[in-house]
This record gives sequence, C-alpha cells and structure tokens, in this order.
Amino acid sequence: MIIETLSMGTLEVREDQVFHFAKGIPGFDEEADFALVALDESPFWVLQSVKEQGHSFLLADPFTFYPSYEFELPDDEAEELGIESDVVVRCIVTLKEQVEASTINLLAPIIFNPIGLTGKQIVIHRTSYHTKHSLLQEQLVADGKDGG
Repeated sequence: MIIETLSMGTLEVREDQVFHFAKGIPGFDEEADFALVALDESPFWVLQSVKEQGHSFLLADPFTFYPSYEFELPDDEAEELGIESDVVVRCIVTLKEQVEASTINLLAPIIFNPIGLTGKQIVIHRTSYHTKHSLLQEQLVADGKDGG
C-alpha cells in the first residue's frame, strides 16, 4: 500500500504495518487506520494515518526510556483488541526545539495487537504516570547528570 505523509513523503507500507483503531485516537476519532513505521536504527516509530497525510504521531518504546515502566492492561481492553498473547506498547512523544525538553506520555500508551492488527490508546487509572514525562530524564539520572 502506498501512503502519503508530510514528514516522510511517499511511503510503501506492508499490510502487516496497518492497524485498525475502531474508535480512532482521541482527538482524531474519524481516523481509523494507521501505519506503524519504524525509524531505522532508533527507538522511535511514526504512527501515520493512511488517509490523512497530516495526521501522524511520533512514538517511542517506553521501556527504552523508562525501563521500570509497568501497568496492567485491563481485561476488557485486551478483549476489545483481541489480545491473547502478543502485545506491543508505544507512547506518544512530543518533540521540543531543545531535545532535552521533549516529553513522553506514559499515562496514555498506545496498545497494539500485532496478530489482529488492532490498536487503541488507553488511559491508565490509579497511577503516578502523567502525560509529560521527560524523554531523557531517566537516562540523565542513570548517567549521573540529574542536576542535583
């Protein structure tokens, strides 16, 4: 399948890269089908609408930036997505002009069923996670550069 994007031009994507979001993504409810495109040799992906070239999200593997990140996927969400075993978790990244100020949304991860090719953004309840965790903070602390 060929899709048009604003940031990457024309892309050819395989059918196993296109995920169906039955209820869209909050704020983009009318968009149901998105291609998940890996950015070579990086922990980032682009989630690109297959219909609207201007609708895309930068995603990251949250476990790369926050190795202790964990939550329990509610049974009803797993059932809605048809998840039986395999699951992929990605979080939306907001890039800032100064990379150090970039954030990752750990409160509302996007859950993918790579077998059924379904996806959904969920909100984790009863947690200390929020929508704007520093993308690099945990790495800076690990490197001893937390500023404290």
